[in-house]
Amino acid sequence: MSKQSNISRMTAPQIAARKGGEPIVSLTAYHAHTAALIDPFVDFMLVGDSLGMVMHGYDTTVPVPLDLMIMHGAAVVRGSSRALVVVDMPFGSYEESPPIAFRNAARVLKETGCGAIKLEGGVHMAKTITYLTTRGIPVMAHIGLTPQSVNVMGGFKTQGREEKEWESLEQDAKAVAEAGAFAVVIEGMAELLAARITKMIAIPTIGIGASVDCDGQILVLEDMLGLSPRVPKFVKEFGHLGQAIETAVQAYATEVKSREFPSREHVYEMKKSKNNTTSKTGSDK
Repeated sequence: MSKQSNISRMTAPQIAARKGGEPIVSLTAYHAHTAALIDPFVDFMLVGDSLGMVMHGYDTTVPVPLDLMIMHGAAVVRGSSRALVVVDMPFGSYEESPPIAFRNAARVLKETGCGAIKLEGGVHMAKTITYLTTRGIPVMAHIGLTPQSVNVMGGFKTQGREEKEWESLEQDAKAVAEAGAFAVVIEGMAELLAARITKMIAIPTIGIGASVDCDGQILVLEDMLGLSPRVPKFVKEFGHLGQAIETAVQAYATEVKSREFPSREHVYEMKKSKNNTTSKTGSDK
C-alpha cells in the first residue's frame, strides 16, 4: 500500500467552519521569504494579482498573466507550511466559460500546490463557481470593489455608500455563497452594508476596506508594513519598513564610498598552508 501524507495545512473547509467564530487572519504573500515570515500568524495567505502593481509596476491588475500567478504561487507554497495558500485567478483566465475556468484553475492547483483559488464577481460568476467546486476546486469569491473591473467601474470606487446600490451587492453575496464558495472577500464596501452581508450569508466574509464585523480581515502585506508610497484609507501601517530600508541603504552607500565596508570581519583571508612556514637552517640549531 502507498503511504498517504497527513495534511498539516489549514484547509478551505476549516476556513469555512470559522463563520461567526474566531476572526480569520490573512495577508497577501508574493514570494517564499515573506511567506515563511507570516506563515505562523495567518490562517490563509493570498497570492493576489495585486502583485502586478506591488512587484511589477503595473497600474492595475488587468495585465497580470496566468503564468506569473503560477510562478509566485509556487514560491509562496514552498516558503510556507501551515497556512492555506489561495491563488488569484487573473483577468481573462476564467470569465469566458466554466470549462476554461476549470482548465486554468486546475493548472494553478497542480503547478503551485495551493489549496484554493480566488475569482472576482458575484451573480454573473455563480455558475462558474458551482462548476469549479463540484469538480474539486475550492473557490474563494470576491465582491464589492473588484479591481479587475476597474475599467468598467471607472476607477477604484467604494461600493455601497448609497442604499440604492445595496440590493445588487447583497444579491452578489448570496449568489456566491449558494454557488459553493467557501468564503468571500468583501472589498471597498460601506461598513453598514458589509456588516449586513456578513450576517446574511452562511460563509465567512473577509474584509478589506469593509467592516470590523466581517468574519476576517486581509491587507496587502507591503501596505501594512509601510513599504508602499501611497495606501488607501482603509490601510493601517503596522510597521514603517520603508523608512528603515532607506536609512539602511543610505548607511551602506556611505560606508562603501568611504571604504569602511567591507571591513576585516567581512572578507576572506588566505588559508594557512603547511608549506608556507619558514624552515629552520643549520645556524638556527
